Amino acid sequence: MLTDTLLKLFKRDLNKLIEEIELYKTDSHIWKIEGSVTNSAGSLCLHLIGNINHFIGSVLGNTGYVRQRDLEFSLKDVPKSELIKQIEDTLLAVERTLKIVTPEDLQKEYQLQVFKEPMTTEYFLVHLSTHLAYHLGQINFHRRLLD
Repeated sequence: MLTDTLLKLFKRDLNKLIEEIELYKTDSHIWKIEGSVTNSAGSLCLHLIGNINHFIGSVLGNTGYVRQRDLEFSLKDVPKSELIKQIEDTLLAVERTLKIVTPEDLQKEYQLQVFKEPMTTEYFLVHLSTHLAYHLGQINFHRRLLD
């Protein structure tokens, strides 16, 4: 079932996100921006946490999570340990939610219109997985370039 595959991908990539954040030499390097690199790894990490907790945890899993998107890009100097804790909590929300999503749920229209047209829940979950992978690659590049 697609939810099993998505769960494996989210687990893989969220655990890789933890690994990337742990690899930074100091907490301050997570927040470094320089030249054409305008988003820090910390901001991208907070963005992923907010995005996944909102669209999967809150909308599909009814976790009650309230997203504060502006803070994802304005907060600075969140300690590495706190980022990792938030990623771990996000992973738990994804696991709980995807375990209850049925094949019928996947074919339903996603509850929010995020893009300019309706889409199935299946489509949006695949999008969220690729969105995570995209920003994970940016964080990896940021770390290797600026750390």
